[in-house]
Amino acid sequence: MDLNTMLPQLETADEKDIEKFLRQYIRENSHTFSFDQKEESLRSKLCQSVLSVLGRRVKPSCQKTCLETLRILSRDKRVLAPVATREGMLILGAMARLSAGEEGDDNQNISQEDDLSEEEERVVVEALKCLCNVVYNSPAAQQVSVDVQLVHGLCATLCTARTWHHEVGLFTLRLLFLVSALRPDVRGVLRRERHAVRLLTEVLEHTLDVSWVGPYEAAPPDPQALPMPAEDNERAMEALKALFNLTLSDTGGEEDDHHFRLIAAILRHLLMLKTETEEKTEEAHSHAINLLNNLPVSCLDVLIDVPVQGGLEIYGGKNMDAVQMLIDFMEKRMDKQGSNYKEGLTPVLSLLTEGSRHHREIRRCIKAQVLPPLKEVKVRPEIGTTTRNKLVRLMTHVDMGVKQTAAEFLFVLCKESVDNLLKYTGYGNAAGLLVARGLLAGGRGETQYSEDEDSDTEEYKSAKPFINPITGHVEEPMPNPIEEMTEEQKEYEAQKLVNMFDKLSRQNVIRPMGVRPDGTLAPLEETLCDPAEDSGSDSD
Repeated sequence: MDLNTMLPQLETADEKDIEKFLRQYIRENSHTFSFDQKEESLRSKLCQSVLSVLGRRVKPSCQKTCLETLRILSRDKRVLAPVATREGMLILGAMARLSAGEEGDDNQNISQEDDLSEEEERVVVEALKCLCNVVYNSPAAQQVSVDVQLVHGLCATLCTARTWHHEVGLFTLRLLFLVSALRPDVRGVLRRERHAVRLLTEVLEHTLDVSWVGPYEAAPPDPQALPMPAEDNERAMEALKALFNLTLSDTGGEEDDHHFRLIAAILRHLLMLKTETEEKTEEAHSHAINLLNNLPVSCLDVLIDVPVQGGLEIYGGKNMDAVQMLIDFMEKRMDKQGSNYKEGLTPVLSLLTEGSRHHREIRRCIKAQVLPPLKEVKVRPEIGTTTRNKLVRLMTHVDMGVKQTAAEFLFVLCKESVDNLLKYTGYGNAAGLLVARGLLAGGRGETQYSEDEDSDTEEYKSAKPFINPITGHVEEPMPNPIEEMTEEQKEYEAQKLVNMFDKLSRQNVIRPMGVRPDGTLAPLEETLCDPAEDSGSDSD
């Protein structure tokens, strides 16, 4: 439809004709995401006209049609000026049944608990979709949403989560996620004044149907129960994403500690659940892991302080089911072809690293699977299909974040002992970590660990004297290249090598380095100096 023709007609048309014109526009543009710049001003005027209609008392069917039109228009960030105003945002807030507006501005307040007809529900859903698009695409709308205290309305709506229709809940949570992601300054208000962490925790608890059997202990899922419905999973993931934003900075306090431990218990329950598809289950677990990384490490004991049947003597009676799910998730992400390791793998590696660093039972459980006692010492540690082989390969990954995270994980599993790490990885693979930690000369990290020691296998003990410490494996004997040379030839080749190094050094292509007593790298001339000679004393 030609907008030049439609716009004048909208100004004088009745509700029936307005719906007719807009439905035709919707049919023609429902799948349009890239718009003609030549009609930019016309689409902006259409936004204003649609808002004017919504500002009048029109029937729900007309409201729904106007909002569907506005949702299509809101895909174009260049035409949102009429919507990104106080009036525009208040109109959309009212359509979404949010208590948008400043305190005392009660004319917009409509409780989500009101019984909605199917048509009224579609109006609410379309308004929420519009708000999501507008807030995402317009910084001006983000500011206005703060000015009209839209988050107050969103938090008031969270209190009615048990009465939500699916899409109403889904897009309410999505809008809260977008506001908290795009406006970090609002997170403190949401936490302190609106108690959003508690409200979202309750939403998550209700959505996942958590049944408590003890402090921070949820009843285990019924093995015979059907997988979690897709709709519940969608809402749970939106709640997890919003909680992630709100827990990025820790304000501390007793109340926070209680809520964090409660969240950890709910996330443990989520890790035990399966959805209708393996892909959705993995996505839900990924969001759970991201949120667990934000919680204080002291809360991670909630993951293992659950009664377990049998095997109590192995890990001090701690339940390792959730830890096993995290290990399985890590292995899936490592095996995923073409995956982004930085986003997909580093969060779970970081979580397992901190859990292992602060909880002995978690470390012992993970090490038993990731770094079992060495038996195969004739193959380089980065070659093979075991979890250890894959992690050692990641220690030389091109992405610095991935490389450091994988190395730190293995280092913590080795109780931050350089000797133990080199046993499993070889010096070449571990060099990056050791340089960064100032441990090239050996030693341990700063964390204190228990004294229990892993016993080496007989295979490792017998092969240990023959292991190349750089490559971490027993190498086949190599022929001696200078065995058949005369002394003159050896001297010539040695001098040639010295000259080559000297030339590269003088041209600053390479710089000879040495290791200080504290394990850090320094220019070779500095490391060769005797500290006693540089003490400044002239006495003999």
